[in-house]
Amino acid sequence: MAESSLSELQESIEELTAYMERLRKDVIGMGQKLKLPQKRIDASIAEHPELQRLTLILHQLEEQVRVVNSSN
Repeated sequence: MAESSLSELQESIEELTAYMERLRKDVIGMGQKLKLPQKRIDASIAEHPELQRLTLILHQLEEQVRVVNSSN
């Protein structure tokens, strides 16, 4: 069961990481289309609520992977 759980956690991490990267690229692309300064684009990424939430979720999932690995 731990293997299944571990592989599911890793798959979730990979999918969320890919989604987060796509979202980050979308924010950058939109900022460039609007001709925003790079500092403003960087601030938009840092302040983006969904990117912040995804980062928190990824950290939680990575902690769960560490817990599963340490219990094996």
